Amino acid sequence: MTDIRRMQACLNGRRLPGSHPALPVTPDQVATAAAEGAKAGAEAVHVHPRGRDGRESLHAADVGAAVTAIRVAWPGLPVGVTTGLWAADDASARHVQVAAWAELDPVARPEFASLNLAEEGSREVAAMLATAGIGAEAGVWSVEDVDLVAPYEPPGGWLRIMIEISGVTADDAAPYAGKILDRLQAAGATAPILLHGEDDSCWPLISQAGRLGLAARIGLEDVTTGPDGQPVSGNAELVRLAIQTWEAAAGT
Repeated sequence: MTDIRRMQACLNGRRLPGSHPALPVTPDQVATAAAEGAKAGAEAVHVHPRGRDGRESLHAADVGAAVTAIRVAWPGLPVGVTTGLWAADDASARHVQVAAWAELDPVARPEFASLNLAEEGSREVAAMLATAGIGAEAGVWSVEDVDLVAPYEPPGGWLRIMIEISGVTADDAAPYAGKILDRLQAAGATAPILLHGEDDSCWPLISQAGRLGLAARIGLEDVTTGPDGQPVSGNAELVRLAIQTWEAAAGT
């Protein structure tokens, strides 16, 4: 149901409203972007729901509004959301807000959520997601984060391990990702892997994912330019370009 072979679309992320002309913020905008991304080839979408003020929100009402709108726009498309600690006041507030997702109507409840393992309270949030029937993507940002995957699995295990590379140059992105992949293999990790970068590291890692046959992701959350460095019109164009790049690297 939430298997991704090539590409997940990450629609908005932490970018501020207005930072790109096509950045989706409202539920209707997110739904339109999700449908366009799916039409371009995305197999799932990841979204950061927003409140009425345009700020990221983990409140059940805001999560449910975004997820429901996407489901109406493109039935059957797997929908994931963030659990980023920055979107709540603190770890305690996040626990309360994520726990409330279990009370959402099934049509408003996401299939999966990303969880950054280095954040305070990540194990508790993983257990809450399992209770709500929501799959958890383990967010690994560094080689050191791999040591947080091995000793713990939520009930039902990790849906996938999401390697997120940021703050490195384009040349350094693939070698650093390789170190994380090697560490995961040595740790005996068996969950499917999704590999992606941000800004300068984005496109080299789309190619690396294709070469290795790993899932990847793309969208305005991660980058606002194509592999040629030119600005893009929006998420759908990024998805098309990323699939082309992934397939070229994979030789398909």
